[in-house]
Amino acid sequence: MTLSPRPLAVTVYCSSSRQLAPVYTAEAEVLGRLIAQRGHSLVYGGGNIGLMGALARAALAEGGQVTGVILKDFLDRGYAQDGHEMHVVTDMRARKQGLEELGDAYIALPGGFGTIEEVSEVLALKQLGFHAKPIVFVNTNGFFSPLLSLFDRAFEEAFIHERFRDVYRVADTPQAALDLIETA
Repeated sequence: MTLSPRPLAVTVYCSSSRQLAPVYTAEAEVLGRLIAQRGHSLVYGGGNIGLMGALARAALAEGGQVTGVILKDFLDRGYAQDGHEMHVVTDMRARKQGLEELGDAYIALPGGFGTIEEVSEVLALKQLGFHAKPIVFVNTNGFFSPLLSLFDRAFEEAFIHERFRDVYRVADTPQAALDLIETA
């Protein structure tokens, strides 16, 4: 087990879909295990299905500290992971704010509109100078490549100023993502 010199609260944005290829679930499990093994805590959306559930269960199985931020509606529908601290909120803005404020760093695993929207918000907040926390995309199976290509085009066509190229980093594996946030 490798412990980080400074424990971090790592907010992970990811899918809650039940219909994903096993490669994505496996990477979420690896990330959850590594967060716990390296002495960090996991902050996530609180769900018990999809990548969210796999991530949290893996961290918990390693004895990791886990905090979820979940909508009351999702809790009422039985979508909350048991066995850890849970912040229950009534609207999406409060949920995103909780995920943002509780994290020292942000990692995006593959996901849908919600994941992309959540990580886009922390990117924009960093660009505007509201935080300086590391943001890393884990590009499992090339999932984020089209989005990253769009970002490159936005830089090339001056929609995003070149000085913001370092607002985010990209990793191919969960291990590399944690290495990046630990050395940021």
